[in-house]
Amino acid sequence: MSSTTALRSLNIDNINPHVREAQYGVRGELAQRSEKYRAQLKKGHPPTPPEDSLPFDQVISANIGNPQQLDQKPITFFRQVLSLLEYPPLLENEDVLRNGLGYKQDVIDRAKWLLSEVKSVGAYSASQGAPAIRESVARYIETRDGYPSDPANIFLSAGASSGVNTLMNVICSSPQTGILVPIPQYPLYTATLAVLNARLVPYYLEESRAWGTNLAAIKESYQKAKSEGADVRAIVVINPGNPTGATLSAEDVRSVLEFAAEEKLVILADEVYQTNVFIGKFTSFKKGLRDLQRESPGGGGKYDNLEIASLNSISKGMVGECGHRGGYFELTGFDPKVAEQIYKFVSIMLCPPVIGQCLVEMQVNPPKEGDPSYPLYKQEYDAIAQGLEARANALYKEFEKMEGVECQ
Repeated sequence: MSSTTALRSLNIDNINPHVREAQYGVRGELAQRSEKYRAQLKKGHPPTPPEDSLPFDQVISANIGNPQQLDQKPITFFRQVLSLLEYPPLLENEDVLRNGLGYKQDVIDRAKWLLSEVKSVGAYSASQGAPAIRESVARYIETRDGYPSDPANIFLSAGASSGVNTLMNVICSSPQTGILVPIPQYPLYTATLAVLNARLVPYYLEESRAWGTNLAAIKESYQKAKSEGADVRAIVVINPGNPTGATLSAEDVRSVLEFAAEEKLVILADEVYQTNVFIGKFTSFKKGLRDLQRESPGGGGKYDNLEIASLNSISKGMVGECGHRGGYFELTGFDPKVAEQIYKFVSIMLCPPVIGQCLVEMQVNPPKEGDPSYPLYKQEYDAIAQGLEARANALYKEFEKMEGVECQ
């Protein structure tokens, strides 16, 4: 029984059991203990009794992708625009901004344009996100994939995690609902399924193929879950992989698309690390689908109604603005009536953070060659990319030296 006092309405035994049973290790006991160590270090040495002295003077959190906590520098263009969005009166002194503070004209122009669209970063936006920002996202996707993107199908979100939560809430209708999830995986998916009292259907990535997808393993997991009464509705694909770092080949993307079309599965394409590719080339699931439809006779046939929800975020890559909580997902092939329910769900949360939306706009529409801010932006972006690649290679080499450890 709970030790919670009987005078309270809530105790550990009568709260939602699915919340109680959910596990989210990256923010679990170790992360909580690290915060206690930080607080203890702030008190200084010697420690206050009865605490013992700690044999270290710094805590580095490596439990979750949090680039700026690990000293990744924010990109100047982004932060300068944000400063003007947060305090618009600065725009009344453009000469001071340009000549005294080093703000370029395109910084000032972008801030003015964003303010003209959102009015104030302290105000609510449309529940789906500011229309002009969704248009910028659509142009980015079109440029990346070479196929049209409709802003009406784009939902801005408070990071990709919020988008995953939205989509899974809509998809999971009963305890029999099953979702195929890769193992190893980011625990957001298993935790969300536990809270929703839905069924995890694990499929195992193939370590010997650089942690790529193994279609035979996916089919085996799918058939096993079906034979046990699961209503398998969706497959999660994390590309590039988290935590494996694997980038799926265009052929692997295609094989998953073909399988999903055959079994009528929704694809949840977690693509937040799409700029963190050091080996190979990123292929989005949206592009893979459009390629299949173009190559198939009769306009695509079985692929025409294949549903994909593609997610991206400002938290990773060279942006690394986790704390500002910005992201988006794009719906492809969804029934309009289902999309309406997704809209209703996000509207209950009112809107994603507007400052995060503005960062999404800058992520997908950064300074271009010829813009005043481009040289510094390119210098900072490349330096971050090179630093990440150097760290990845250094870790790989060190792990290779460890007895009993194999690296892909």
